[in-house]
Amino acid sequence: MKPQARTPAGGGGLSAQSFRAVTDMFHAVSGIRLTEAKQALVESRLQKLAIARGQHDLDAYVEDLFTSRDEAEMARLVDKLTTNETYFFREPQHFDYLSEWLDANPARQGLLRIWSAASASGEEAHSIAMLLAEKLGLTGWDIVGTDLSSAMVEKARKGLYPMERAQGVPTACLKRWCRKGTGDYAGQLLVCRELRDRIRFQSANLTRPLPDVGLFDVIFLRNVLIYFDDRGKADIVRRVLGQLKPGGLLFTGHAESIASLDLPVRALAPAVYTQA
Repeated sequence: MKPQARTPAGGGGLSAQSFRAVTDMFHAVSGIRLTEAKQALVESRLQKLAIARGQHDLDAYVEDLFTSRDEAEMARLVDKLTTNETYFFREPQHFDYLSEWLDANPARQGLLRIWSAASASGEEAHSIAMLLAEKLGLTGWDIVGTDLSSAMVEKARKGLYPMERAQGVPTACLKRWCRKGTGDYAGQLLVCRELRDRIRFQSANLTRPLPDVGLFDVIFLRNVLIYFDDRGKADIVRRVLGQLKPGGLLFTGHAESIASLDLPVRALAPAVYTQA
């Protein structure tokens, strides 16, 4: 994967060889293939890493990276390239469906377990926690959030977000389950400890054998499949379905169709499935 002789990209950008070396490495780690259409995104994110190491030539940064085999820096590169766009109560139809499902299944046995399988910086998992706390109180449920990016996992654990990210949070939930920052934390909100303590965030790569996360009543697998081809999507969904209890719910992103993948699922609503 070490880049060969450079083809100048101009303007300090990545050569074709360096771009291929980086994206091949990222694909090997994440299963996500970044095409040439994403070159500007790759360059902008690598630029921050290069500057932090005192370098301004991206090709030189990439060459040094692959020559030194600096595992810590490679992990930072993967973190930077992982797309982590998320916000509170994203795709609200899913939260409405989950709320109605909870009302229709009041006699569940045992602990209700929900998995946010691509949790990014944690807004999805914290949104689920707010909904469960409103519906069920603070006992009888727990949530696991996983993400490829270790940096995102650490951010999610903190539960600290810019105040502008609160726009999707219902007013009652915002008042009850979030704290407004003051002083050094002005302009930020903190999810209250009662909810943070009920969520376990950890790293996981959905393209590889999963950690021992157990079985779940509900799995949110949203806005991650869009980055994979049909084979990659099917592999991930089958792997995740192995963690879903019979009769449980699987949520995917509304822009992610799995209908043509010959999977053992039955659609219940747009982007909501159960095992067939």
